[in-house]
Amino acid sequence: MTMPEPEPNEKDPLVKSVQLRNERHKRWLREGDDSVARRLAQIGVLGWIIVAPILIGVFVGRWLDQMFNSGLFYTAPLLMLGVALGCWSAWKWIQGA
Repeated sequence: MTMPEPEPNEKDPLVKSVQLRNERHKRWLREGDDSVARRLAQIGVLGWIIVAPILIGVFVGRWLDQMFNSGLFYTAPLLMLGVALGCWSAWKWIQGA
C-alpha cells in the first residue's frame, strides 16, 4: 500500500526558496541576461546606498560637534549609525533585486 505524498507547506523556507528560484529561472528564460550597462548601474546604486547614509552621519555629526564644541562626541556614533544603516539598506536592496 502506497502512502499519498504530502502537499508542500507554503510556509516552509525550502519550498519558498525553490519557488523563488523557479520564478527567477523563468524570468531569465523570458528576458535573458542583463546588459553590462545595467550591471554597472546596479553597482553604482549599491555604492551610493552605502555611502549616502555614512556621509549624512558624518556631516550631521560634525555640525553638532561644532555647535556644542564637543570634539567627536556626535560624529563617531553617527558615523557608525550611517555605516549600519547603509549596509542594512544595501542588504535589503540586494534581497529585493
